Amino acid sequence: MRSLETNDWMVINNIVYQINSIENSTTMRKNFLTQMALVLDFDSADFYIASELNSHTLVKPVFYNYKPRADENYMDKYDSIDYSRGLMFGGKSKVYRESDIISEKKRVETEYYKKYFEPNNWHHTLNMILAHKNQFVGVVCFFRIKGKEDFIYEDSFVLDIIKEHLAFRLYQDLNNNSMGGEKISISQCVDTYGLTKREEAVLCELMNGLENSEISNKLCITNNTLKKHVLNIYRKLGIKNRVQLFKMVKERG
Repeated sequence: MRSLETNDWMVINNIVYQINSIENSTTMRKNFLTQMALVLDFDSADFYIASELNSHTLVKPVFYNYKPRADENYMDKYDSIDYSRGLMFGGKSKVYRESDIISEKKRVETEYYKKYFEPNNWHHTLNMILAHKNQFVGVVCFFRIKGKEDFIYEDSFVLDIIKEHLAFRLYQDLNNNSMGGEKISISQCVDTYGLTKREEAVLCELMNGLENSEISNKLCITNNTLKKHVLNIYRKLGIKNRVQLFKMVKERG
């Protein structure tokens, strides 16, 4: 059983500081996962936020040491089979392990485990539900691969220290609609949201202001194919239309 040492506390203090000081929310979340690797043993992680305060829709994920397949989207493929989903929306921040809520024997037989965990060679998970003022704002999942030991009390304790700071920051971001006001570059979109090469090309032309017919002709694709790419881009970015796209992504100068 590991005890937190002076260096661990220094890292934790720095994480809390950066949660509150890094202006761009996406950058803050990516930095958070990177910094957590200094005090928590995990192999991969993801960090989703609510589409709006207390929404049950998860959007804008950032990942650590893990790049999902182009066709892999949590809300589309796993939301309906996630046996722990109900724990997210109680209005309170909490930290728990998968082994705290379901027996090992039952878990490995679930559809969720077989479709989500096994393909990534994950086995143990430590989850952090984030809520403020009874409003769900986000969720972070830390994964360990098969063959490793389960997370322990000290791991949960570290997240317990941090969870309210992180929940309050996300609450402020969502409450002030600052997420939509922080424009990011096309390359950041590709990296952060896992856009394919074709989706990147479509996004570039959208940001150039071209109409659908012009984009179809330029990229030599049908209008229906283009619409599918556009919808995939919107889904991955957690938006619904071009107005929101232009508010979120920097126009090419």
